[in-house]
Formats: sequence, structure tokens, C-alpha cells
Amino acid sequence: MQSGVVCELREVVLRDKPASMLELSPKGTVPVLRLSDGTVLEESLDVMRWALNVNDPDNWMDTLDQSESLLTQLDGEFKDALDRYKYHVNHTEHPQSFYRDKGAKFLAMLEGRLAANGGKALFGTSQTFVDIAVFPFIRQFAFVDKAWFDETPYPLLQNWLSSHLESVLFLSVMTKYPAWKPGDDVLLFGPT
Repeated sequence: MQSGVVCELREVVLRDKPASMLELSPKGTVPVLRLSDGTVLEESLDVMRWALNVNDPDNWMDTLDQSESLLTQLDGEFKDALDRYKYHVNHTEHPQSFYRDKGAKFLAMLEGRLAANGGKALFGTSQTFVDIAVFPFIRQFAFVDKAWFDETPYPLLQNWLSSHLESVLFLSVMTKYPAWKPGDDVLLFGPT
């Protein structure tokens, strides 16, 4: 939405993945984006980078170089802790709180970044690529145990999350679509 790119949308149910999706991306995760030249992007960060390289109206990419370390932590240590915390039933070698505490170290770092920027954003005083990239993961982490998250000593992060959850941009992309099946009409996603 932010970049203004319009693409064909195929909503999938992950427990019933279409064969055409698995042909594009055998790992079977979403998002998957096939570009007109046949290139396949299988990671959210790659899709975001591609779309904003097409059009970046608010200069979200300006801070990307300085945020790579944070994005590496997000996609590595934090995502690992999140997956084990959220899906603890599959990772019982430690108590669930062990994984929550590992993830909370990343939350504390984000709280510090927000404090350095007046609570506005992770890099500077306005939203950038990294805020949008980090937001869905913090959302998932927070909602594993929202009561716990609401009691954490991270008021700036709590406010940051709330502002993203209530944003026009987030609400505009949270529309529910029926699962795609071969033969369905083309459904376009993005500003039309």
C-alpha cells in the first residue's frame, strides 16, 4: 500500500497450500511474490525492499543502512525466541517464560531506541522501513500473553505498538479475503 504498487493477490490457507504456491516456493511460507521477470521473493523484508525501491514516497528506505543490525537481530535471535514462545507446545525443552525472557531483551532494546527518539520511531522521529518491518513481530509477541506485555516496563513500546495497530495503513491491509482457488477472478491488491 505504502509504495502504491498494485499486485495480484492470492489469499492462501496455510494448512491447505495450493500446488501453484508450492511450485513457486517449495518452503511453503508466506508472503511469496513473483515478479513479472519471474523472480520469486519469499521473505517479507525482501518484498518490502522491492516495493519501496519501486516507489518510496515517505523516504522510508533512508535509514535502512543504519538499521541492518537491528533487522538482523529481529530476523535471527528475536524471531527464534518468538517462534518458541508462541508455539511453545513444539518447544518444551524450556519453560515458555524462558523464550519470553529471551525475546524481552529485544523489547528492552527497542524501548531504548524509542526513548532516544522521543517515543516516535525506532530511527529518528518518523516512521521508517524498520518500524514497519519490526511491527508485525512485536504484535505477535505481545499477543501471546497481552496481559504480560501490558505490564512490562516498556511504555514507549506499548504506545508504539498501539499506534501501529490503530493506524490507517495497518487497518487498510487487514481486510479478510476468501482463499484463492484456480479459476477465481483476478483480485488486485493495492491502491486502485
